[in-house]
Amino acid sequence: MSRNTFSNNIIMKGYFHSGRIGDARVLFDKMPVRDIVKWNTFLSGLCKQQDHDGVYRCYLELRRSRILPNEYTLPMVIMAILRTGFDGLILQLHAQMVHWGLCSSVFVGSALMKSYTYKRDLKALNQVFDEVLEKDVTSWNALICGYMELGLVTIAERCFNVMPEKNVVSWTTMVYGYVKNKQIGIARDLFNKMEDKNVVSWTTMICGYVQLNLYSSALEMFISMMESGTRPNQHTFSSVLDACAGSSSLVIGKQVHASIVKHGIPGDTILSTALVDMYAKCGDINAAHGIFEFMPKANVALLNALMGGYAIHGMATKAIEMLYGMLKKGDLRPDHITFVNILSACVHSGLVDEGEKIFSYMESVCCIRPRNKHYASMVDLYGRAGYLDKAVGVIMGMPFMPDVVVWGALLSACGLHSEFELGKQAADAIHLFHHPAVYSVMSKILGEKGAWNTAIELRNSMKQKGAKKQKAGSWIN
Repeated sequence: MSRNTFSNNIIMKGYFHSGRIGDARVLFDKMPVRDIVKWNTFLSGLCKQQDHDGVYRCYLELRRSRILPNEYTLPMVIMAILRTGFDGLILQLHAQMVHWGLCSSVFVGSALMKSYTYKRDLKALNQVFDEVLEKDVTSWNALICGYMELGLVTIAERCFNVMPEKNVVSWTTMVYGYVKNKQIGIARDLFNKMEDKNVVSWTTMICGYVQLNLYSSALEMFISMMESGTRPNQHTFSSVLDACAGSSSLVIGKQVHASIVKHGIPGDTILSTALVDMYAKCGDINAAHGIFEFMPKANVALLNALMGGYAIHGMATKAIEMLYGMLKKGDLRPDHITFVNILSACVHSGLVDEGEKIFSYMESVCCIRPRNKHYASMVDLYGRAGYLDKAVGVIMGMPFMPDVVVWGALLSACGLHSEFELGKQAADAIHLFHHPAVYSVMSKILGEKGAWNTAIELRNSMKQKGAKKQKAGSWIN
């Protein structure tokens, strides 16, 4: 590689690192000779900026230049377009790799295995692994990860036991797989056997506990991590803050916040969103707003976190103002989570008219098709206000089958307004007479109607089936 080529690549990387994609493009276009190294550098920069459309267009441009991609080019393209509207091109890219004889490469094979795992194609996953000539630990890790993602835990265990070499990624992949398949006890046992644990290993366990709502275990794991001397990163702190939010531990949350500052962790949007969510759910909405205001640039996730906080605290007006401000500026597009939070705010504040307007905005203005949670929020909104006919109308007008959350919202409304017949229909629809919430709501309605004999029979049935009274909660998260 010439000195000039090396310098250009360094400068181009610097532009991408500082987010100056336009300057990187100008430099790239001015290069008189662009070999595959330069193309790969430019593609890598676009990947790091998550410019998926740019990666796709750059690859097309590369192909028109008649320069052949190498084993480093195609994995970048595959990983960039995965989970995007371009992922249907995976098969075409695979065919090109076969044509150029690149499928035996470890880099290409690992990328293809990840792509076929995402497409849930077990046959292709196995075939790609078999085609890799010199299988190293990276290839085996990709295969094990694929099996775990597909829920094939036993096969993953067999591969793990026979793989010729293991590294910390191998062990962490198995821990992650057990966590993903909700086998947290086995995950912990394997984690305890690990001789070398890195920040990813610790974070995987913490995140696993949080996902299963085992918040105390997550916080205990974090303490053990700190005692081990492993330095946490922003993903670790984000999971720990989620544990604080889930357990409403404001004091611990503040200590974690102080630890973030102490460790000098950059205040990116991931951490800021977790902090806003934690303070909001722990009752300090002013601190949540302060974190939000401190950020120089907000994204949709950060706005959603604050809107969700306003919803929890009954500050529907502020949440709605944020939505209209977002729509007016046009720099950020609301997503389905935005509307879940706004509709939830309307539910908690009883703003039926505003909720109807926002529900209509979703599809007509923002082109977002309502999902089950949005319909459940509308059922809850109408139900709490006593408009049970409208709540039923929402369910009947759904373009897909209502889930348990939707019927649960109707059942809760029937319990609130002592509507036995409609409540029974809701209970029948979700087929959950064994569910404690259904027993509790139906027995409450029967008691208020004076049908004590039927209520007693229902309670006896509940005891016989071993169902326990459920703690207070909501069908809609």
